[in-house]
Amino acid sequence: MSIRKDSEVESIQGNEGTKVKQYFHPHDTPIRISYSLAQFTLEPGKKSRLHKIKSSEIYYILEGTGIIHIDDGTYPVENNDAAYVPPNAKQFIENSGNQDLRFLCIVETAWKMEDETLLE
Repeated sequence: MSIRKDSEVESIQGNEGTKVKQYFHPHDTPIRISYSLAQFTLEPGKKSRLHKIKSSEIYYILEGTGIIHIDDGTYPVENNDAAYVPPNAKQFIENSGNQDLRFLCIVETAWKMEDETLLE
């Protein structure tokens, strides 16, 4: 069993332009998992950088509104929406609202820096 309290998880600046709180990752949790779970925050008017990773991802929107770009598609998202991003898809997300866009990202297999490529 492992509990991560939000107040105890440090927020860092992500490579792709977001604030990140890494809750679970195989390298820093005592339980055996193959995925990673992080919360991202993107301020109004901001967007993440165009990137791709080798793993699949699921974005789950906690609050705010945004537009997620996956390869050639553009998809509006809001509270309680989820989006699947296939492995190696070109992607970025932008905050189209007037409050922070907060979302969870589940990456299977777990995110690794060497598996991510910034495309801009």
